[in-house]
Amino acid sequence: MFLLNGKPLALDVPFVTPDGTQYPANWLRLASPEDRKAIGITEVPDPPYYDQRFYFGPGLSKDHDQLVVQWVDQTRYTANTLLSPTDWMIVRSVDNGKAADPAVKTWRENIRTSSGIKISAIKATKTTEDLASFVTSPDYSSWPALGEDFPPVTLGTTGTTSAGIDTIAFNSGTTSAGIG
Repeated sequence: MFLLNGKPLALDVPFVTPDGTQYPANWLRLASPEDRKAIGITEVPDPPYYDQRFYFGPGLSKDHDQLVVQWVDQTRYTANTLLSPTDWMIVRSVDNGKAADPAVKTWRENIRTSSGIKISAIKATKTTEDLASFVTSPDYSSWPALGEDFPPVTLGTTGTTSAGIDTIAFNSGTTSAGIG
């Protein structure tokens, strides 16, 4: 990051120095370090990145329990949003007996199952870091498409408990009850 008098300068944006000299958008890219230093521009490391959905700042995690509630609600909302365009088919089948397309009914069940698996995985996280890792993974962001077979759980190895409940083993070694 480039600074002029303590203020950041963006690449590819024209700027004006305190003495009124104007520089074109490409000047920072084309100028040598000596040229930049001559007019008082310094280069410093960019501030550390942090995902504002999970952290207040670098290393400052938000409350895990509150985030779990937020992401469970978001997952349910997403599932409902995906289902809503086909709700009319189900209502029609109940209202006048016209059967809904079996592929649509299977897809709707796959959406609900996928939502349940995602919610179980969210609730199984123990730290904000675990939650952030899951929510930013392809396992969280992928949903079944209409007409495709529902894929098996890809969160890690699976097994079955003595109670007959499917389990999901995460890479971190934690295990959670899944939808069976």
